[in-house]
Amino acid sequence: MSEPCLVWDHPRPHILQTRVQADDIDGLNHTNNAVYVDWCQRAAWSHSVALGLDLAQYRALDRAMAITYSEFHYLQASREGDEVAVATWIVEWDRKLTMARRFQVIRLGDGVTLLRAAMRFACIELSTGRPRRLPQAFIEGYGPAVLPEAPAP
Repeated sequence: MSEPCLVWDHPRPHILQTRVQADDIDGLNHTNNAVYVDWCQRAAWSHSVALGLDLAQYRALDRAMAITYSEFHYLQASREGDEVAVATWIVEWDRKLTMARRFQVIRLGDGVTLLRAAMRFACIELSTGRPRRLPQAFIEGYGPAVLPEAPAP
């Protein structure tokens, strides 16, 4: 039997693979919704690190990208042992303060999309929590990773 073809909403996402663990399962016998939120956050961090912007860099700059809005569309359930791929890509930013990401979670066993999500972020000063302009390191790191929004599936 051949592996399913994974159809991503964007042709070049950053991908993080994980497996549904026993403690991810809730009383409805499927992956708890909060686990998907965590997967998306982990994928966003993984992407940031791949772009050279890790937590140490954030602290050195006294800046961070903080989530200001999130929206999750749960399409199918996953179960213990399922292997999933969590994809993210940056779709917009204003080069001043904000950016937006999209996410897609696909079950690797059958190629089914389990979730689509969107998050907006604002640059903050870590020491005060107040909004601040993007530092040059963020512009240089995140800028080349911004991908035009793909048409809706």
